[in-house]
Amino acid sequence: MGIYIFVSVLVIIACILQVLIVLVQNSKGGGLAANFTSAGQTMGIRKTADFLEKSTWTLAGAILLLCVVATASIPRGSGPERSRIENQIQNVVDPNAIPTLPSAVPPSSSPAGNRDETNPSN
Repeated sequence: MGIYIFVSVLVIIACILQVLIVLVQNSKGGGLAANFTSAGQTMGIRKTADFLEKSTWTLAGAILLLCVVATASIPRGSGPERSRIENQIQNVVDPNAIPTLPSAVPPSSSPAGNRDETNPSN
């Protein structure tokens, strides 16, 4: 369980870094390098764009690899356990085996004999 959580945290950190690096880049190739156009020839702007592109691909590969490792390290139960649905299927009660309750009310046995309580004249 511990390695799964550790790898999951690494995946989240790598994803956050990936988002930040992609946001710094410009879709037309400028990005962070476009801000330094006046000193472009002396500071090596192309190297900044190359670094951002390489870091994007590296992080993408790292995220892919970490996701595979996280999948392989998912904690599994020890021993053959059944799923909840399978347990419910195995423990189902047969509806024909359930005793049925009487639908009619049995006649009451009173000491005065069989009197009809609905008709008080008896």
